[in-house]
Amino acid sequence: MTHKPLLATVLGEKQKRPPIWIMRQAGRYLPEYREIRAKTKNFLELCYTPDLATEVTLQPLRRFDLDAAILFSDILVIPDALGQSVRFEQGEGPVLDPVSAESIAGLGMKKDPLEHLAPVLETVRRLRAALAPEKTLIGFCGSPWTVATYMIGGRGSSDQAAARLFALRHPEAFAALLDVLVETSINYLVAQFEAGADVVQLFESWALNLDDQAFTSHVIEPNRRIVDGVRARVPNAPIIGFPRGAAGNLARYAAETGVNAMGIDYATPLSFAGNLPKTLPLQGNLDPLRLVAGGRQLDDRIDAILAAFADRPHIFNLGHGIVPETPIEHVARLVDRLKNG
Repeated sequence: MTHKPLLATVLGEKQKRPPIWIMRQAGRYLPEYREIRAKTKNFLELCYTPDLATEVTLQPLRRFDLDAAILFSDILVIPDALGQSVRFEQGEGPVLDPVSAESIAGLGMKKDPLEHLAPVLETVRRLRAALAPEKTLIGFCGSPWTVATYMIGGRGSSDQAAARLFALRHPEAFAALLDVLVETSINYLVAQFEAGADVVQLFESWALNLDDQAFTSHVIEPNRRIVDGVRARVPNAPIIGFPRGAAGNLARYAAETGVNAMGIDYATPLSFAGNLPKTLPLQGNLDPLRLVAGGRQLDDRIDAILAAFADRPHIFNLGHGIVPETPIEHVARLVDRLKNG
């Protein structure tokens, strides 16, 4: 079989040079992406149109020698598939009609979520056929807590207060919502593997703002159930966890969820990450704004990250998604530094 450096790193094999991919690598910083996006009615139409989703997924790999393609989609296709109203409004981001304690029982009752997500799975199949054999294909979904914060709050939030209060005031309904999301996520990720994904990532984008008890019940336990559920059907499935903002809970997350590798956000000190088990592959963690600024500080920070993770399997990435104002030449500089020193 052709060696896939990024997949091998997820599975614990240290590479001579760390492989690289970039969160949101298909996005608005690329003019070719903006051209396609301008032709679609809305963001979800782009996600659900295999021709277009395949094209934008492959765009960054045509410009840069990245080691992986990540499926172009969104974490909110799951609530959309469950029957919740999801729309993306210009300047506001995602807007959902919030679920209630009473409406949760009806989620997913009208239509099979995987039937709704069939176009996304078709995109995975097309990507598998189009990618060079050494490139890793990454699938993903949002983790239950993160997805639940949008489903309950109706939009993104800096403190997830609506979801946190809902979980405290309606524990049984909240547990039922997590159950639905765990089951749907397992089915969705298994289907992605069956369609050709090499590895999947769990995006726990809102792992911050939880006390230790809530972190256990809202983050660790649902993610563990997903990992176990996927591997029951896809033995040894390679899984990356990305608990953004987990801070002091990082070691617990890695040990108790069973993920193969863990992404760390840019606020995680390099010295702290160095205290995690050396056998644990880590992914990250350049600040996206350093990539915007460029120059000597970018080179210095790349060197610092490489040095900090030199003694373990490491996937170079940003500590959060690339931002639209990122100059293309700075991305090219980053990839060249990783590939050629």
